[in-house]
Amino acid sequence: MKRFLTCLAAVLALSAALCAGAAASDFDAVVEDLSAIGMFRGTADGFELDRAPTRSEAAIMLVRLYGAEEEAKEDYDAGTLRCPFTDVSKFSAPYVAWLYENGIANGTSATTFGSGQPCSAKMYCAFLLRALGYEDGTDFAYADTLTFAQSKGIYDSMLFSGDFLRDDLAALTYQALAADTKDGSTYLLASLIADGVVDAEAARPMTEKIEAYRTLASAQMDNRSMDVDVSMSMDMTMDMDGQTVTLPTVSEGRVQVILGEDSMEMASTVETTAQGQTTSTGTWMKDGWVYVSASGGGETMRYKYQMDEQLQDLMAMSGVNMDALNVSGLAMIDSIRTEKSGSDTLYTVEMGKGLGSAMDAVSSMVGQELGTIDFDKITAVYTMDAKGQMKAVSMTFSVAMKMDVPMDDGTVSAVSATMAYDMDMTVNATGDDVKITFPDFSDFQEMDLSEMNP
Repeated sequence: MKRFLTCLAAVLALSAALCAGAAASDFDAVVEDLSAIGMFRGTADGFELDRAPTRSEAAIMLVRLYGAEEEAKEDYDAGTLRCPFTDVSKFSAPYVAWLYENGIANGTSATTFGSGQPCSAKMYCAFLLRALGYEDGTDFAYADTLTFAQSKGIYDSMLFSGDFLRDDLAALTYQALAADTKDGSTYLLASLIADGVVDAEAARPMTEKIEAYRTLASAQMDNRSMDVDVSMSMDMTMDMDGQTVTLPTVSEGRVQVILGEDSMEMASTVETTAQGQTTSTGTWMKDGWVYVSASGGGETMRYKYQMDEQLQDLMAMSGVNMDALNVSGLAMIDSIRTEKSGSDTLYTVEMGKGLGSAMDAVSSMVGQELGTIDFDKITAVYTMDAKGQMKAVSMTFSVAMKMDVPMDDGTVSAVSATMAYDMDMTVNATGDDVKITFPDFSDFQEMDLSEMNP
């Protein structure tokens, strides 16, 4: 039984990590949308989404984002545009030549472009930012490209973890098309449609999704402080060594967050019931410290620890310029439907099956390989009032995982589990209306997380 409980604890811990932060995905639906408007095209071997993109492929996409594909081809065919590099294919030459002529991209030497070399996420984000009107060296330093791209909603370190593939290039392109241009007059895809570069009818599904998401995102990100009630049920079935256990769990709680310019405060109280047993957990964050109180079975533990490094990461996330509209995450969405319910508007968001890179993101967090994880389609319904404020969110999804759990006796047990989640969140207050009352922390014992065995 101890062996089984060890595996159960490992699966529950991983499940909690997934719910908190796994956000990366495979982007097949994105590629189909981009293909429909001629932005992303395959090769004789198909879209080849699972290999690294080359510099020449990135150059082709960039010229399309500038709306200059036809111009580049015509000028190159007329001989008024020449490519100075010897390592560029006949197909890629007009695109590379146009970028070079306009001072947007340089070669790796006077005679080579590095055409077949892999393009990195950093390099491609720099390309995208230029297409949006930003200049490296003026608006951002190349060394800080990914941070600047994240502030504009294009890049997300969780969303694009692991090796940079053509799959990721397509997703970044998609999010750049939904991002505002530097002058703030419109978003990039709308600009390309207005210029006649992209067919409006072919792009209609994309524009409808982008505009619905922009409206939804602006409501979600409108306030950096929030007070919400949360309820969640999880039905889990786990198999290990011929044993099967079914564990229904119900949690109810409240979460409050206040983000300042350089500070973060949080209060979270959750009561969880499983197999007739109830545990209560409280988590608070104040002045760079985290305080935790856990009660169950007649016992209570109270401890505290500093989180300097983690807090810096959180504050970096909170520093994103919401006025520029954060569209990171849009690439994960298959569809958005809107409908009226009285004076409220309901947004039903569906995210695709198989969040393929979630394993990389979670493995990176815990520092080891965990196994295989498959998400079923995720459906979330957001309720927004007539003033554009978020009132409620509900979400349903399921996860199937297989993992190897090391035991104390040195053996390893193979575990498979499925979990079905149903979550609801009701917004109590946002902005300046959020007030946190902290308990007395005088009896919380300090813990050094660096000394803990992971």
